[in-house]
Amino acid sequence: MQLVQIEPVAPRQPKPEWLKARAPMGENYHELKKLARGLGLHTVCESAQCPNIGECWNHRTATFMLLGNVCTRHCGFCAVPKGRPEAIDYDEPRRVAEAVARLGLKYAVVTSVNRDDDNLGGARIFAMTVEEIRRVARDCRIEVLIPDFQGHDDCLEVVLAARPDILDHNTETVPRLYRVARSGARYQRTLRLLERAKEIAPGTVTKTGIMVGLGETTNEVLEVFYDLAERGVDILTVGQYLRPSRDHLPVTRMVHPDEFRFLKEEALKMGFRHVESGPLVRSSYHAHEQAESTGIA
Repeated sequence: MQLVQIEPVAPRQPKPEWLKARAPMGENYHELKKLARGLGLHTVCESAQCPNIGECWNHRTATFMLLGNVCTRHCGFCAVPKGRPEAIDYDEPRRVAEAVARLGLKYAVVTSVNRDDDNLGGARIFAMTVEEIRRVARDCRIEVLIPDFQGHDDCLEVVLAARPDILDHNTETVPRLYRVARSGARYQRTLRLLERAKEIAPGTVTKTGIMVGLGETTNEVLEVFYDLAERGVDILTVGQYLRPSRDHLPVTRMVHPDEFRFLKEEALKMGFRHVESGPLVRSSYHAHEQAESTGIA
Protein backbone atom coordinates (compact mmCIF):
# COMPACT_ATOMS: atom_id res chain seq x y z
CA MET A 1 0.00 0.00 0.00
CA GLN A 2 1.35 3.41 -0.99
CA LEU A 3 1.32 5.99 1.76
CA VAL A 4 0.50 9.57 0.86
CA GLN A 5 1.70 12.27 3.19
CA ILE A 6 -0.74 15.13 3.55
CA GLU A 7 0.86 18.46 4.35
CA PRO A 8 -0.81 20.30 7.23
CA VAL A 9 -2.89 23.25 6.10
CA ALA A 10 -1.58 26.50 7.50
CA PRO A 11 -4.24 28.37 9.47
CA ARG A 12 -5.70 31.34 7.62
CA GLN A 13 -4.43 34.63 8.93
CA PRO A 14 -7.12 37.19 9.77
CA LYS A 15 -7.24 40.24 7.53
CA PRO A 16 -5.94 43.45 9.07
CA GLU A 17 -8.57 45.97 10.10
CA TRP A 18 -7.87 48.24 7.13
CA LEU A 19 -8.91 45.47 4.70
CA LYS A 20 -12.31 44.74 6.18
CA ALA A 21 -15.32 45.88 4.15
CA ARG A 22 -18.99 45.79 5.06
CA ALA A 23 -21.05 42.88 3.78
CA PRO A 24 -23.23 43.89 0.81
CA MET A 25 -26.78 44.74 1.81
CA GLY A 26 -29.38 47.47 1.51
CA GLU A 27 -32.25 48.38 -0.77
CA ASN A 28 -30.12 49.84 -3.57
CA TYR A 29 -27.85 46.79 -3.57
CA HIS A 30 -30.72 44.37 -4.05
CA GLU A 31 -32.43 46.61 -6.61
CA LEU A 32 -29.32 46.84 -8.78
CA LYS A 33 -28.71 43.11 -8.52
CA LYS A 34 -32.28 42.37 -9.57
CA LEU A 35 -32.07 44.83 -12.47
CA ALA A 36 -28.81 43.33 -13.78
CA ARG A 37 -30.28 39.83 -13.62
CA GLY A 38 -33.48 40.91 -15.34
CA LEU A 39 -31.57 42.48 -18.25
CA GLY A 40 -29.12 39.60 -18.57
CA LEU A 41 -26.13 41.80 -17.68
CA HIS A 42 -22.89 41.09 -15.85
CA THR A 43 -21.05 43.39 -13.46
CA VAL A 44 -17.34 43.20 -12.80
CA CYS A 45 -18.23 44.00 -9.19
CA GLU A 46 -19.59 40.46 -8.82
CA SER A 47 -17.43 38.59 -11.33
CA ALA A 48 -14.16 39.94 -9.89
CA GLN A 49 -15.37 39.65 -6.26
CA CYS A 50 -14.75 43.33 -5.53
CA PRO A 51 -14.64 44.09 -1.78
CA ASN A 52 -16.39 47.44 -2.33
CA ILE A 53 -19.53 46.02 -3.93
CA GLY A 54 -21.75 46.88 -0.95
CA GLU A 55 -20.58 50.49 -0.70
CA CYS A 56 -20.68 51.18 -4.43
CA TRP A 57 -24.00 49.49 -5.16
CA ASN A 58 -25.67 51.28 -2.27
CA HIS A 59 -24.50 54.52 -3.91
CA ARG A 60 -26.06 53.29 -7.17
CA THR A 61 -22.68 52.91 -8.85
CA ALA A 62 -21.78 49.76 -10.75
CA THR A 63 -19.28 48.72 -13.38
CA PHE A 64 -21.02 46.85 -16.19
CA MET A 65 -19.02 44.10 -17.88
CA LEU A 66 -19.50 43.75 -21.62
CA LEU A 67 -18.92 40.79 -23.94
CA GLY A 68 -20.22 38.11 -21.60
CA ASN A 69 -18.71 36.66 -18.45
CA VAL A 70 -15.98 34.39 -19.85
CA CYS A 71 -12.47 35.71 -20.54
CA THR A 72 -10.12 34.33 -23.19
CA ARG A 73 -7.06 34.94 -20.99
CA HIS A 74 -5.91 33.21 -17.82
CA CYS A 75 -4.47 35.97 -15.64
CA GLY A 76 -3.16 34.65 -12.33
CA PHE A 77 -4.85 37.30 -10.18
CA CYS A 78 -8.32 37.55 -11.70
CA ALA A 79 -11.53 35.87 -10.50
CA VAL A 80 -13.46 36.31 -13.78
CA PRO A 81 -14.24 32.88 -15.34
CA LYS A 82 -11.91 31.75 -18.13
CA GLY A 83 -12.59 29.64 -21.20
CA ARG A 84 -14.23 29.79 -24.62
CA PRO A 85 -16.75 32.65 -24.74
CA GLU A 86 -20.10 32.69 -26.47
CA ALA A 87 -20.82 34.73 -29.59
CA ILE A 88 -20.79 38.52 -29.15
CA ASP A 89 -24.20 39.84 -28.14
CA TYR A 90 -24.87 43.00 -30.17
CA ASP A 91 -27.98 43.80 -28.14
CA GLU A 92 -25.95 44.08 -24.95
CA PRO A 93 -25.17 47.83 -25.39
CA ARG A 94 -28.89 48.64 -25.50
CA ARG A 95 -29.53 46.71 -22.28
CA VAL A 96 -26.61 48.36 -20.48
CA ALA A 97 -27.96 51.77 -21.52
CA GLU A 98 -31.42 50.79 -20.28
CA ALA A 99 -29.95 49.87 -16.89
CA VAL A 100 -28.07 53.18 -16.71
CA ALA A 101 -31.24 55.10 -17.53
CA ARG A 102 -33.44 53.16 -15.09
CA LEU A 103 -30.93 53.65 -12.29
CA GLY A 104 -30.60 57.35 -13.10
CA LEU A 105 -26.80 57.15 -13.12
CA LYS A 106 -24.82 60.34 -13.62
CA TYR A 107 -21.59 58.40 -14.07
CA ALA A 108 -21.30 54.99 -15.73
CA VAL A 109 -18.31 52.67 -15.97
CA VAL A 110 -18.23 49.92 -18.60
CA THR A 111 -15.52 47.30 -18.93
CA SER A 112 -15.24 43.87 -20.53
CA VAL A 113 -13.56 40.52 -20.50
CA ASN A 114 -10.77 40.01 -23.02
CA ARG A 115 -12.08 38.78 -26.37
CA ASP A 116 -8.92 37.85 -28.25
CA ASP A 117 -11.16 35.83 -30.57
CA ASP A 118 -12.64 39.09 -31.98
CA ASN A 119 -10.85 42.27 -30.86
CA LEU A 120 -12.55 44.52 -33.41
CA GLY A 121 -15.98 43.18 -32.48
CA GLY A 122 -15.22 43.88 -28.85
CA ALA A 123 -14.16 47.44 -29.66
CA ARG A 124 -17.40 48.01 -31.56
CA ILE A 125 -19.43 46.85 -28.57
CA PHE A 126 -17.68 49.44 -26.40
CA ALA A 127 -18.43 52.18 -28.96
CA MET A 128 -22.05 51.07 -29.33
CA THR A 129 -22.49 51.09 -25.54
CA VAL A 130 -21.18 54.66 -25.24
CA GLU A 131 -23.53 55.75 -28.05
CA GLU A 132 -26.55 53.96 -26.54
CA ILE A 133 -25.95 55.47 -23.08
CA ARG A 134 -25.67 58.94 -24.60
CA ARG A 135 -28.93 58.35 -26.47
CA VAL A 136 -30.99 57.56 -23.35
CA ALA A 137 -29.01 59.39 -20.62
CA ARG A 138 -27.50 62.47 -22.19
CA ASP A 139 -26.18 63.91 -18.91
CA CYS A 140 -24.39 60.72 -17.91
CA ARG A 141 -20.58 60.74 -18.01
CA ILE A 142 -19.01 57.53 -19.32
CA GLU A 143 -15.77 55.79 -18.42
CA VAL A 144 -14.56 52.81 -20.46
CA LEU A 145 -12.10 50.33 -18.95
CA ILE A 146 -10.78 48.55 -22.03
CA PRO A 147 -8.57 45.52 -22.69
CA ASP A 148 -5.40 45.95 -24.77
CA PHE A 149 -7.02 44.59 -27.98
CA GLN A 150 -3.66 42.82 -28.55
CA GLY A 151 -2.18 46.15 -29.57
CA HIS A 152 -4.43 46.79 -32.61
CA ASP A 153 -4.71 50.54 -33.19
CA ASP A 154 -7.87 50.19 -35.28
CA CYS A 155 -9.70 48.84 -32.20
CA LEU A 156 -8.53 51.72 -30.04
CA GLU A 157 -9.60 54.17 -32.75
CA VAL A 158 -13.11 52.68 -32.82
CA VAL A 159 -13.51 53.17 -29.05
CA LEU A 160 -12.10 56.69 -29.05
CA ALA A 161 -14.33 57.72 -31.97
CA ALA A 162 -17.31 57.27 -29.61
CA ARG A 163 -15.76 59.95 -27.35
CA PRO A 164 -15.90 58.38 -23.88
CA ASP A 165 -15.19 60.86 -21.10
CA ILE A 166 -12.40 58.72 -19.62
CA LEU A 167 -10.40 55.93 -21.25
CA ASP A 168 -9.03 53.47 -18.68
CA HIS A 169 -6.67 50.57 -19.24
CA ASN A 170 -5.09 48.90 -16.23
CA THR A 171 -1.35 48.29 -15.97
CA GLU A 172 -2.00 45.88 -13.05
CA THR A 173 1.59 45.11 -11.99
CA VAL A 174 5.30 45.71 -12.61
CA PRO A 175 6.93 44.39 -15.83
CA ARG A 176 8.89 41.64 -14.02
CA LEU A 177 5.63 39.98 -12.93
CA TYR A 178 3.73 40.22 -16.22
CA ARG A 179 4.58 36.68 -17.30
CA VAL A 180 3.00 35.10 -14.22
CA ALA A 181 0.26 37.65 -13.54
CA ARG A 182 -0.99 38.88 -16.93
CA SER A 183 -1.42 36.02 -19.38
CA GLY A 184 -1.24 37.31 -22.96
CA ALA A 185 -0.43 40.91 -21.94
CA ARG A 186 2.77 42.89 -22.49
CA TYR A 187 3.98 45.81 -20.37
CA GLN A 188 5.20 47.82 -23.36
CA ARG A 189 1.88 47.20 -25.13
CA THR A 190 0.04 48.69 -22.15
CA LEU A 191 2.27 51.77 -22.17
CA ARG A 192 1.82 52.17 -25.91
CA LEU A 193 -1.99 51.97 -25.65
CA LEU A 194 -2.08 54.75 -23.06
CA GLU A 195 0.31 56.84 -25.14
CA ARG A 196 -1.55 56.24 -28.41
CA ALA A 197 -4.86 57.25 -26.81
CA LYS A 198 -3.46 60.75 -26.28
CA GLU A 199 -2.08 60.85 -29.83
CA ILE A 200 -5.33 59.69 -31.47
CA ALA A 201 -7.62 61.86 -29.32
CA PRO A 202 -5.52 64.52 -27.54
CA GLY A 203 -8.38 65.69 -25.31
CA THR A 204 -9.00 62.23 -23.85
CA VAL A 205 -8.53 61.79 -20.11
CA THR A 206 -6.57 58.57 -19.56
CA LYS A 207 -6.50 56.40 -16.46
CA THR A 208 -4.77 53.26 -15.25
CA GLY A 209 -4.46 51.14 -12.11
CA ILE A 210 -1.88 48.94 -10.43
CA MET A 211 -2.05 46.33 -7.65
CA VAL A 212 0.52 45.85 -4.90
CA GLY A 213 1.17 42.72 -2.85
CA LEU A 214 2.06 40.41 -5.75
CA GLY A 215 5.81 40.37 -5.07
CA GLU A 216 6.89 43.71 -6.50
CA THR A 217 9.33 46.09 -4.79
CA THR A 218 8.54 49.71 -3.98
CA ASN A 219 11.22 50.87 -6.42
CA GLU A 220 9.63 48.81 -9.20
CA VAL A 221 6.25 50.42 -8.47
CA LEU A 222 7.74 53.91 -8.60
CA GLU A 223 9.43 53.08 -11.92
CA VAL A 224 6.02 52.10 -13.32
CA PHE A 225 4.58 55.40 -12.05
CA TYR A 226 7.35 57.23 -13.88
CA ASP A 227 6.66 55.35 -17.13
CA LEU A 228 2.95 56.16 -16.88
CA ALA A 229 3.56 59.82 -16.05
CA GLU A 230 5.80 60.07 -19.12
CA ARG A 231 2.82 58.92 -21.23
CA GLY A 232 0.66 61.71 -19.81
CA VAL A 233 -1.72 59.46 -17.85
CA ASP A 234 -4.14 61.65 -15.88
CA ILE A 235 -5.60 59.35 -13.19
CA LEU A 236 -3.83 56.58 -11.27
CA THR A 237 -5.32 54.03 -8.85
CA VAL A 238 -3.28 51.85 -6.49
CA GLY A 239 -4.82 49.03 -4.43
CA GLN A 240 -4.02 45.88 -2.47
CA TYR A 241 -4.09 42.57 -4.36
CA LEU A 242 -6.40 40.06 -2.65
CA ARG A 243 -6.29 36.40 -3.64
CA PRO A 244 -9.71 35.31 -5.01
CA SER A 245 -9.05 31.59 -4.33
CA ARG A 246 -6.30 29.04 -3.68
CA ASP A 247 -6.02 28.61 -7.45
CA HIS A 248 -4.80 32.19 -7.88
CA LEU A 249 -1.46 33.84 -7.20
CA PRO A 250 -0.67 34.18 -3.49
CA VAL A 251 -0.51 37.50 -1.68
CA THR A 252 3.12 38.18 -0.77
CA ARG A 253 2.34 40.91 1.75
CA MET A 254 -0.38 43.16 3.09
CA VAL A 255 0.64 46.73 2.36
CA HIS A 256 0.07 49.15 5.24
CA PRO A 257 -2.03 52.29 4.64
CA ASP A 258 1.04 54.42 5.42
CA GLU A 259 2.79 52.98 2.36
CA PHE A 260 -0.25 53.70 0.22
CA ARG A 261 -0.07 57.32 1.38
CA PHE A 262 3.62 57.41 0.47
CA LEU A 263 2.90 56.01 -3.01
CA LYS A 264 0.20 58.63 -3.53
CA GLU A 265 2.53 61.46 -2.53
CA GLU A 266 5.27 60.23 -4.87
CA ALA A 267 2.83 59.78 -7.77
CA LEU A 268 1.43 63.29 -7.37
CA LYS A 269 4.97 64.67 -7.54
CA MET A 270 5.26 63.05 -10.98
CA GLY A 271 2.35 65.04 -12.36
CA PHE A 272 -0.75 62.82 -12.21
CA ARG A 273 -3.93 64.90 -11.97
CA HIS A 274 -5.55 62.52 -9.49
CA VAL A 275 -4.27 59.55 -7.48
CA GLU A 276 -6.51 57.14 -5.56
CA SER A 277 -4.31 54.97 -3.33
CA GLY A 278 -5.45 52.66 -0.52
CA PRO A 279 -5.90 49.02 0.49
CA LEU A 280 -9.46 48.67 -0.86
CA VAL A 281 -9.00 50.86 -3.93
CA ARG A 282 -10.05 49.30 -7.23
CA SER A 283 -10.10 50.85 -10.67
CA SER A 284 -13.71 52.04 -10.45
CA TYR A 285 -13.70 52.91 -6.73
CA HIS A 286 -14.86 56.53 -6.31
CA ALA A 287 -14.69 56.86 -10.10
CA HIS A 288 -17.09 59.80 -10.11
CA GLU A 289 -14.92 61.71 -7.62
CA GLN A 290 -11.84 60.95 -9.70
CA ALA A 291 -13.55 62.45 -12.75
CA GLU A 292 -14.60 65.52 -10.79
CA SER A 293 -11.00 66.15 -9.76
CA THR A 294 -10.02 66.38 -13.44
CA GLY A 295 -12.88 68.73 -14.27
CA ILE A 296 -14.93 66.17 -16.20
CA ALA A 297 -17.98 65.41 -14.10
